[in-house]
Amino acid sequence: MKDLLNFIVTSLVTKPAAVLVDEQKEEGNINLMLTVDPIDMGIIIGKGGQTIRAIRKLLTVRAIAENIRVNLQLSEPVEPATPAPSE
Repeated sequence: MKDLLNFIVTSLVTKPAAVLVDEQKEEGNINLMLTVDPIDMGIIIGKGGQTIRAIRKLLTVRAIAENIRVNLQLSEPVEPATPAPSE
């Protein structure tokens, strides 16, 4: 499941090296946490959330075939810390 998500997302984003997929398996459930570069958040979410919804649908189809449940969460991008101005 992690490989499928990684393939889809790295094909869409402008910075594929920044894609990070964390997979946690529980009894019959898979929780996926997706982290991308802040620049690529808009691409992954899409207009009105259409892209992320389509990705979730693809994962659901694969999960049904494997008789499991899948949950995909898109984590908030971490902005680089700006140094405090010195006086």
